[in-house]
Amino acid sequence: MWFLAEIARHSLLGFAAVLFVLQIAAREVGYAVGRRAARPDAPVEGVGVVVSSMLGLLAFVLGLTLAYANTRFQERRQGALAEAQSIGTSWLRAKAIGQPQGEEISRLLVDYTRQRMDFVSLPADAATLEAIERRSSALQSEIWAHLATLAQQRPDPVVTSLMVSLNETFDAATAQRYAFESGPAPQLVMLLLGMAMLSMGELGYQFGLRGRPIRAPTALLLAMWTAVLVVIIDLGAPRLGRIRTDPAPYYWTLDSFAGTGIALPPAAE
Repeated sequence: MWFLAEIARHSLLGFAAVLFVLQIAAREVGYAVGRRAARPDAPVEGVGVVVSSMLGLLAFVLGLTLAYANTRFQERRQGALAEAQSIGTSWLRAKAIGQPQGEEISRLLVDYTRQRMDFVSLPADAATLEAIERRSSALQSEIWAHLATLAQQRPDPVVTSLMVSLNETFDAATAQRYAFESGPAPQLVMLLLGMAMLSMGELGYQFGLRGRPIRAPTALLLAMWTAVLVVIIDLGAPRLGRIRTDPAPYYWTLDSFAGTGIALPPAAE
């Protein structure tokens, strides 16, 4: 099944096409075997019970995989919202402190917000994502250096509150990176795909024993099944298809910065 994972990384549409063809092939192989084994005393009803049990178990694993994928997707969404809110809080506290260090921290947080927005919204390009992580880490170090200077100059509760919010902001970035690294569990996906192949083969075997291929309805069933599988994988994987984490909270945060009347620095080239 490893080749299916490689295809999915390049194209979910290609993955869907290959998966559909493989299931059709499994069904046809099962049908051919069933035709050869067909005889008047063949245990057709017993095979029907087995097929029903396999399809029921397959539906259970499908629901389990869907729940897992949806949990991962919700973690990324909530992580984006929490990170954007934390950045906004830090920016407001830095502006409230004022002084050169506070102003510089607020300026750097604008650039930092753009970097985090790119991290969430850009597709799976290793070089680009690595560059974003390096830039984010550099900004964190620069912001913390200004905060350390500020804390030495005025060790008061206001600066302490900024320190707390910045620490939460950086922790949120780590949590979000971990959420994006935690895609669908490969073992669960492989189990689901393997069970789908076996179930389609057994279904074809049952049709072969009865001598009735029923190809058109089966093809429709497999098309629907393939579509559901692709959606589940897209939902669980952060950067494969069109189901992505909405970067809107970061846009809203940048808009809130502009709404204060403070001129924002231009985006980095």
